[in-house]
Amino acid sequence: MSDDPLAPGLFTLVRGVFATLLQGASLRVELATVELDEQIAYARNLLLWYLVAIIGATLAAVFLGAAIIIACWDHHRVLAVCGVTAAFALCGVIGAGYVRIRLKQRPLFLAATIGEIKRDAAALRR
Repeated sequence: MSDDPLAPGLFTLVRGVFATLLQGASLRVELATVELDEQIAYARNLLLWYLVAIIGATLAAVFLGAAIIIACWDHHRVLAVCGVTAAFALCGVIGAGYVRIRLKQRPLFLAATIGEIKRDAAALRR
């Protein structure tokens, strides 16, 4: 073959660099997996509490609306129905606004992984 003394050392060096790159990629995939699990848990928790809030608020609003309409049935039934409907609409608009704000404030998906990859790229450029 070749009598070049650098060939085995070069192969070992390339293999070491490849092993280091593979290990770094493995760590980044593990970090991405952990972040994905955190995002799933965050979404599950948020959806559960939204469901609890929606059910409780809906039941309270329906019973309150029914009580107002029944109390005003003899004198101002149309006004009572319109007032209850407006209150329900206002609650819907406020709830939609809250959900919109919460969605804008959610943590960036895979933010830590992206940050680590950027730091790795910066370190390799040096």
